[in-house]
Amino acid sequence: MKPTSLPLLPLLLVLFLLSFLSVNSCASYASYDRLVRCLSRRVHSADQASKMVYERTNSSFTTVLNAYVRNLRFNTSSTPKPLIIVTPLLESHVSAAVVCAKSLGFHIKIRSGGHDYEGISYVSDDPFIILDMFNLRSIDVNIKDESAWVQAGATLGELYYGIWEKSKVHGYPAGVGPTVGVGGHLSGAGYGNMMRKYGLSVDNVLDARIVDVKGRILNRKSMGEDLFWAINGGGGASFGVVLAYKVKLVQVPETVTVFRAERYVDENVNATDIVYKWQLVAPSTDVDLFMRMLIQPVNSRTQVGQKTIRATIVAEFLGPADRLISILDKELPELGLKKENCIQMTWIKSVLWWANFPNDTAPTALLNRAPASLNYLKRKSDYVQKPLSKADLEGLWKKLISLGKSGLVFNPYGGRMGQIPATATPFPHRAGNLYKIQHSINWSEKGPDAEKIYLAQIREAYSYMAPLVSSNPRSAFLNYRDLDIGVTTNGKNSYAEGLVYGLKYFNGNFDRLVRIKTAVDPTNFFRNEQSIPVKPK
Repeated sequence: MKPTSLPLLPLLLVLFLLSFLSVNSCASYASYDRLVRCLSRRVHSADQASKMVYERTNSSFTTVLNAYVRNLRFNTSSTPKPLIIVTPLLESHVSAAVVCAKSLGFHIKIRSGGHDYEGISYVSDDPFIILDMFNLRSIDVNIKDESAWVQAGATLGELYYGIWEKSKVHGYPAGVGPTVGVGGHLSGAGYGNMMRKYGLSVDNVLDARIVDVKGRILNRKSMGEDLFWAINGGGGASFGVVLAYKVKLVQVPETVTVFRAERYVDENVNATDIVYKWQLVAPSTDVDLFMRMLIQPVNSRTQVGQKTIRATIVAEFLGPADRLISILDKELPELGLKKENCIQMTWIKSVLWWANFPNDTAPTALLNRAPASLNYLKRKSDYVQKPLSKADLEGLWKKLISLGKSGLVFNPYGGRMGQIPATATPFPHRAGNLYKIQHSINWSEKGPDAEKIYLAQIREAYSYMAPLVSSNPRSAFLNYRDLDIGVTTNGKNSYAEGLVYGLKYFNGNFDRLVRIKTAVDPTNFFRNEQSIPVKPK
């Protein structure tokens, strides 16, 4: 009997794969070795340098990489992985990492929380390294001058907790997700449920520290007002590595009021009327009141096997329930809100409420850096400048029900948002916008087939909305990053490509951002799939 043997073709394929993996591993280690040697010279400690650098064969590499992946679409075996992850322990380490990466020709991705919807802080088709800021999370709150220095790797939850420790009547106007990283949130503008009274997060920034392309650590004075302007809403990763922001704290009352009101189109004959009226009231009402509205296709509770639309208002009022009820009785009586539908609490408790913690949860829960759950997801954005008619809304209901799962989140503007000039920061979407729409879809099924189905749904919903939203340009929000906008090639964005997404994100501020980018980073070292491009010569 002849000895059994592998067929020739599969055997050659196995040998090729082993050879490829071996070469890839050697290349990764060679890159690691060069980077560690460079960092050792700059941080004056080989031991410290090696402790903050992880290459692919390191047993902790996958754990460190996945710790801040917030969209399961980018946590698969086929997702491109970095050659190396650098986790600075000190701000000077960031400077060293930038200088070394530039001298060695490494493409850097900067991650400070991982909540970017398209994963561009930890994914690239180019060979790349991640500069992960999670160790740089110090928070220094000064109640005397109502400010705080917060490092880029801190989370919003940690910032809110740090403020609460020092004062029960101070807060900061930023997002409702406690695990969101400060660096990306603020550099992309940042907003939350106090924006109608206090504006965006970046409208309340006093100073910053950044590492530029030369490895220099600069503050507001040394970087100059142009660069300071750019990193307050223009995306910090286009211009350098933001180390920290000095933020201005705001006053919050001892008692705030929250409520959640659900209305179903097939149960409440005036549900569509409520949504229509919300468009007129939410952007113009008292600045102490923020009313977010969620629009979702759901199973009908009264008709088995049928779908309907649920409209949910999730709101925060900076004051007591009696005053809130008085306002809504006058301005939105269709909602029929009663005092017993409201909950009065402290501001820090409202932070926990927005993050869906039980009402008896202690504020220390905000220090947990891991989200309660993760999903596969896709987001898109729009701006509405004219109210949708009732006929528009009814057509939208039919479309969302036919698609199946794609939903919308309406975030009202007005108040302080309409008073700040469009050029004050790179974020241009101010006066004239009634509300912002977040197109939203989540799913739990694994695999490319499921992804294809759900991406098609949200893209069709987005296409359907085109006649109803802003145009020329059809504007979008940078922190709701959407790689469907514009076409880039391996992150090497050209000016022509940048025009497509740049005008949508920044409108008339795009040209100034390009001029600043060209001045501070002429070789386009700091780049990603939708970064600010360099002006062509």
